[in-house]
Amino acid sequence: MSAPTPLAELVGPVIRDLARRSGKDLTRWLDQVARLRGCTEPVRLTGETLTVDAGTGEVLHTYTTNTEPHGQLLVRCGNRRASRCPSCAELYRADTYHLIRAGLIGGTKGVPETVRTHPRVFATLTAPSFGPVHRGPNKNSAPQVCHPRRTGPACFDRHAADDPRIGQPLDPDSYDYIGHVLWNAHAGDLWRRFTIYLRRHLAGAAGMSQAAFNRQVKVSFAKVAEYQTRGVVHFHAIIRLDGRPDDPDDTTPIPPPDSATVQLLDGAIRSAAAAVRIDAPDLGQPTTDLRWGDQVDVKLINPADFDQDGEADQLTEQKVAGYVAKYATKAAESAGTLDRRIRSQDLTRLREKGANEHAARLIRTAWTLGDPITHPELLDLKLRKWAHMLGFRGHFSTRSRAYATTLGKIRQERADYRQAQLLETGWAYDPDTTLVLAHWRFAGQGYTPGESLLAGHLNDQPPKGAHHDHDHE
Repeated sequence: MSAPTPLAELVGPVIRDLARRSGKDLTRWLDQVARLRGCTEPVRLTGETLTVDAGTGEVLHTYTTNTEPHGQLLVRCGNRRASRCPSCAELYRADTYHLIRAGLIGGTKGVPETVRTHPRVFATLTAPSFGPVHRGPNKNSAPQVCHPRRTGPACFDRHAADDPRIGQPLDPDSYDYIGHVLWNAHAGDLWRRFTIYLRRHLAGAAGMSQAAFNRQVKVSFAKVAEYQTRGVVHFHAIIRLDGRPDDPDDTTPIPPPDSATVQLLDGAIRSAAAAVRIDAPDLGQPTTDLRWGDQVDVKLINPADFDQDGEADQLTEQKVAGYVAKYATKAAESAGTLDRRIRSQDLTRLREKGANEHAARLIRTAWTLGDPITHPELLDLKLRKWAHMLGFRGHFSTRSRAYATTLGKIRQERADYRQAQLLETGWAYDPDTTLVLAHWRFAGQGYTPGESLLAGHLNDQPPKGAHHDHDHE
């Protein structure tokens, strides 16, 4: 690899970038970059704000981006994907961690500490097989023979953890690519139906009608989607049983009745997952119905801070929160696909853009199925829009209303804290007595080529691509 470009050589291109539009000095641009705290794809805004006294109407302060370099203000992109912006993704991960932790431990963010005594499990629901794929080391990281079969596709290798063949089909020609894409496209609906079935199966296992059970017990959850190396999503979920408050608008978790046990929850999760079915569109693929795979994993969440007696099958609250938060910043790119939407002209260059052969074939399958002329019945799945996600268009991180707080509230807490700091130092006006009128317009995203080089040096990160003007978005 070539040596890094000296910092002194980068200043010239940046100044030329700045002078090309506004001629403003470099100091203000450096100040903006510092405020971005490492964001690699900042959003560029144009506009102005007016701060007025709410009582008298006196104008206290005005701001316009006309005085900024390029005539634009740079703000953090807020992207949750680590592959797109590590800095913003890290903040998203931390916020998600605190949200998940609050619903497990309580004592913060409006969740009582009694949630630690509620029945809680960490469940994993996977997809069925669409054809044999190469397998890596087992759960203990020990190499295993991949597929030692006497008939059909076989592989007798012991793949290392970094072997690029892991997750790739043994026989791509017999692999059910259509079924795979359709399963991803319906994964969100499979989860929705699972939550409905779970309540029914809990009531049945408790020997109660669903209405009677729902009057006593509430099912709360927080889940995250993860892509397996074969390019199909599976869901990790914290599922908790709460009592039902007398006030229907009260979302504060309370202890459930004694009849709501972990054993009841474990059995209902397994039976509900096995019962969910969605008829697959008849497109000539082997898959006739869409369902969860046979591998349903349910583990007790240990309420202690450490594993009890070293039991490997028990998880601590801290481990679960960290695990869920980590996967909240990952997407399909971990399965060898792309982290940006594609266009028709990209289909012949998928390998050049970084997709592996299996992911490229899944993308092309999704694109073909998304043709509104040949497959109008699949139009609602928006397969072309989500082809880079291999058909999955659901949210990666979701929670039920009563699980804990929201990411929005966590972000507002942080904003309020910063506002309080500024008020103490005299750098902000009292929001109770002032009114801010603002008008903003999106002007593009990312750095210019010169900015990208210098910002990468300043943030000690590899430079990202040039910004995109609004007309090209």
